[in-house]
Amino acid sequence: MGQNLILNMNDHGFVVCAFNRTVDKVDRFLANEAKGTKVIGAHSLSEMVATLKKPRRVMLLVKAGRPVDDFIDSLVPLLEKGDVIIDGGNSEYKDTIRRERSLREQGLYFVGSGVSGGEEGARYGPSMMPGGALEAWPHIKDIFQSIAAKVDGQPCCDWVGPEGAGHFVKMVHNGIEYGDMQLICEAYHLMKSALGLSHTEMSQVLDDWNKGELSSFLIEITRDIVKFTDPDGQPLLEKIRDTAGQKGTGKWTAISSLEYGIPLTLIGEAVYARCLSSLKDERVAASKVLKGPASNQFQGDKKLFTSHIQKALYASKIVSYAQGFMLMREAAKQFGWKLNMGGIALMWRGGCIIRSAFLGNIKDAFDKKPDLSNLLLDAFFKKAIDDAQDSWRKVVTTAITLGIPTPTFSSALAFFDGYRSDWLPANLLQAQRDYFGAHTYELQAEPGKFVHTNWTGHGGSVSSTTYQV
Repeated sequence: MGQNLILNMNDHGFVVCAFNRTVDKVDRFLANEAKGTKVIGAHSLSEMVATLKKPRRVMLLVKAGRPVDDFIDSLVPLLEKGDVIIDGGNSEYKDTIRRERSLREQGLYFVGSGVSGGEEGARYGPSMMPGGALEAWPHIKDIFQSIAAKVDGQPCCDWVGPEGAGHFVKMVHNGIEYGDMQLICEAYHLMKSALGLSHTEMSQVLDDWNKGELSSFLIEITRDIVKFTDPDGQPLLEKIRDTAGQKGTGKWTAISSLEYGIPLTLIGEAVYARCLSSLKDERVAASKVLKGPASNQFQGDKKLFTSHIQKALYASKIVSYAQGFMLMREAAKQFGWKLNMGGIALMWRGGCIIRSAFLGNIKDAFDKKPDLSNLLLDAFFKKAIDDAQDSWRKVVTTAITLGIPTPTFSSALAFFDGYRSDWLPANLLQAQRDYFGAHTYELQAEPGKFVHTNWTGHGGSVSSTTYQV
């Protein structure tokens, strides 16, 4: 990815110096992919820094965590006040906040930039989400916006906000990516196991979906994946072990949702689905003992049910994005960031993994109402959910009846039903907590006033300290 970003920058007229700790990689890069370009190579950090114009702009693309700190520690003695360090990896946003504050004290400007689009995006136009020291933006703006993907002539890159805002937005992007991928996997599971569609048939279905409201990068590549065959003519997909890993950004998104009290139920289930998939040996053993319905084959109109899956996928996808924007809105409140939600949607319209047709509608929604509390309340998305709701419910209930797990479809629907409810049974929950722990509760007639009841006649009037989550 780093090499491709360098080549992308070179294509746009910027002279770049490349360095890697394994210096022979630099030499191989210059002799092959970068041959005939203006790219310069360096065999040490000091040599690299010496070649850079002031203010120096150094971009790191290394594994998150300690390696980033190690590189920064090595760079700082070589730099001068006003120089810029950019972390283009998937760093945890709290680390970015810490690094930005520390480097600012030393007179250096730190930028944590999300970069999405994989190797191809890096080469031909990624989505970029920079945040951190605003003073650095004039020094990197032309470079970043030149190499970024373009939609309707607009670069999929703009300044996100201070401190760790860029990496927070990239984290949420990746959380939504987890959700999108799991939703598509559940649609595939239903088409394969319940409907018994062939790989050719599934690819055609996905191709049709990609021409409409579900048009997206992930649908596009899934269409290609399901029809791809091994040299023996068999679908390669069915030869891949059904266990999935993760690099951490989805988990970080779920953890942040718990920290800030925002119900990212769909993304959480997407992370747990990967965790469950990793228990392969246990699942194989359990499959021989635990039995579900006698048959998981759908009996009915397969073409009609396929259209139901399409609508359920669309409705669930809307919920996933709605939850992600809820989390970003709350983080903005917590940290005092002024996040441009419409601008973020624009940054995701091209280059990135979750680019899809309705991101333009998300931008429109926030352009109309910048303080929109939830995407589900926007007229466009409300109508989309209304149109898809019956199909959504049919898919979830059918999956349950057939014993096919659809955790993200189901959690998205449960969130929707919970969010649209003017009453939830949390009154009983609060009464239970007060009964066993004197945790107090609020009366409907007096919101904000917490009281305790001696439920058994044996307790006292002393209550626990009231707290809010």
